[in-house]
Amino acid sequence: MLSRAAQTRPPEPVPAVRSRVKGRRAAGPVSHSTPLAPDIFEDRRRGRGAQTNVSGRFEPLKREAFDDEWRSLEELPPIRTEVQAEEARKIITRNNSPDISFDRSINPYRGCEHGCAYCFARPTHAHMGLSPGLDFETKLFAKPNAARLLEKELAEPGYVPRTIAIGTNTDPYQPIERESRITRQVLEVLARTNHPVGIVTKSALVTRDIDILAPMAERGLAKVALSLTTLDRRLARAMEPRAATPSKRLEAMDKLAAAGIPVTVMTAPIVPALNDMELERLLEAGREAGATEAGYILMRLPLEVSPIFREWLAAHYPDRASRVMAMMQEMRGGKDYESKWGVRQTGRGPYAWMIGRRFEMTARRLGLNRERLKLRTDLFAPPVPVGGQMRLI
Repeated sequence: MLSRAAQTRPPEPVPAVRSRVKGRRAAGPVSHSTPLAPDIFEDRRRGRGAQTNVSGRFEPLKREAFDDEWRSLEELPPIRTEVQAEEARKIITRNNSPDISFDRSINPYRGCEHGCAYCFARPTHAHMGLSPGLDFETKLFAKPNAARLLEKELAEPGYVPRTIAIGTNTDPYQPIERESRITRQVLEVLARTNHPVGIVTKSALVTRDIDILAPMAERGLAKVALSLTTLDRRLARAMEPRAATPSKRLEAMDKLAAAGIPVTVMTAPIVPALNDMELERLLEAGREAGATEAGYILMRLPLEVSPIFREWLAAHYPDRASRVMAMMQEMRGGKDYESKWGVRQTGRGPYAWMIGRRFEMTARRLGLNRERLKLRTDLFAPPVPVGGQMRLI
């Protein structure tokens, strides 16, 4: 069997695979991602979040791995991260969602090596003919033309500046950013044009760009939110295997705040019976590290994320898996996820209400969110397109 990946690199040995047709055969490419059963591939996926590589929802075939007892599994190497360049056609993504605070964003990468099993962005890999499971965290796409596209789009006639959010889908400071430096290139364009930017990350690598962000913040053009999920190193290692440790994130907050960059602590996601009991401690730690604003989001499990997270729970916390999901469903109208605007990020019902009130009371006690920083747009200076006319003074 020839996989799609094998068309661009030498094939590696694969175990026997059963294929099952999911309904009628659909038009379009077939995913040849091999599902990796956790009991078979445990050694291959160390340091990864997903337990399997389930077929995406658009694929007509569902594949299941099984041991054929020919000892071929011993020949397989550990799963490695692969990065492919993607020549994007546009880089600013627009949205009109009424329950988020920005209407445009930039994502320098598709997929995320941090490997968070709960990541709501996982289903986007299905659009690439890949699995939202292990493929999402091992088969990554980088957009090397992001800065060039951004400059072009900012120079378009009639462009009206508003805060651009970076890191709303996948983390802009995931490990491959160290060498790719695409996020930094994007920030250089925004700094040069005095364009406001808000960053969301769970990586300490963001401190590398203090030299860009600090002068922007001084002009009221930049702020950074760091996601702090837990203070428990063991839980953090399991939930977010390749993200920065909790102590490193707090250290990053401290460095950013010391440089005059406004910092937000995001207690996200909140997972009942797993990290919800840490809510107050997370906010206190963030405030001590210099955060002036705070937010929280209840865990979201859209589409393929639900079975991926359920598998993760069964593997890491079997003693409380049923309780976690029962409480999630209680806050989601009896389902694993409810996508309705206004409730998708906070849930509903008594327990969701209590989490919201705990957050509000603690934030008020700590002096968080006294003022919501609104970044400036009046300083924006559009770039001059290549071959374009200089602006008259």
